[in-house]
Amino acid sequence: MPPVDAHGPPLDVLGRPLGNLRVSVTDRCNIRCAYCMPEAHYEWLPRKDVLTFEEIERLVGVFRGLGVRRLRFTGGEPLLRRDLPALVAGVARLGLDDLALTTNGILLESEAARLREAGLHRLTVSLDTLHRDRFRALTRADALPAVLAGIGAAHRAFGTLKIDTVLMRGVNDDEMVPLVEFARAHAAEIRFIEYMDVPGANQWHPDALVSRADMLARLAAHYGPVTPIEDAGPAPADRFRLPDGLVFGTIASTTTPFCRACDRVRLTADGTLFTCLYATEGLDLRTPLRTGADDAALAAGITSRWRERTDRGAETRLRLASRTAFEAPAATTPHLQMHTRGG
Repeated sequence: MPPVDAHGPPLDVLGRPLGNLRVSVTDRCNIRCAYCMPEAHYEWLPRKDVLTFEEIERLVGVFRGLGVRRLRFTGGEPLLRRDLPALVAGVARLGLDDLALTTNGILLESEAARLREAGLHRLTVSLDTLHRDRFRALTRADALPAVLAGIGAAHRAFGTLKIDTVLMRGVNDDEMVPLVEFARAHAAEIRFIEYMDVPGANQWHPDALVSRADMLARLAAHYGPVTPIEDAGPAPADRFRLPDGLVFGTIASTTTPFCRACDRVRLTADGTLFTCLYATEGLDLRTPLRTGADDAALAAGITSRWRERTDRGAETRLRLASRTAFEAPAATTPHLQMHTRGG
């Protein structure tokens, strides 16, 4: 386990500690979700630039030394990265408090047990609909049976999991109760996510947004009073309990941003560091990594960037007088797309 800085994690300009790392292991994805990758074609990161497992492990060790305690593997679709459990096993040896992975579930059935054996702590599976025709329309892939099989395998391997559902008005917002019951049957905690106007979500429109207030009202109308669960941590989800005890979450980054408590940093598959989902500039860590920089130099670069951090991207979006889709660059600018920086 790498030594941790005795002075604690670095703080940004607003006093937010560096604590949570999201690592995108690939920018490739095997579906095209309407809220994330709506275009048919994208410009991918050059394969020669994508970090090796050894390079990722080394950088994670540097972040661990700076006080990072939680890590989530993302993509793209992370299970497209061949032999991902080997990377999980290597990172697990670094002694993180929380090691998680988010997947669309299509390739999960054959990998769930291997991921658990490798040392992964938690799994999150994206599931936006239980209807096969809707799934096909949302993702351009007829893959719902594979996702459901993957969730079943995750339930068997991990005992529990999380399910993330992006709600869109007129698309899948009539499925809240069926999805809650599906989660219950699989010992999963479902989290309903507001449709976010992030880079790459070029079809976003405020009329498609289902707010957290609306979500809670709908569930209360069906189940009865919904009780908040107090949690002062930096996690993005607010958690609630139904009258029968079932717990679910909401992520309201669009209407109620959590920027003030955000301790996240994102590492793209080619080693670019972003301090906010809405950031338009990142820090290149691949070049110093591959040109002989030692861990102390890498740590100094990361610390310097974090201490300069003022990002409050979602709050800035909320203050706009007229809110439309984020003016993201075209699909030919991969670093500034949602699928590249890992959500």
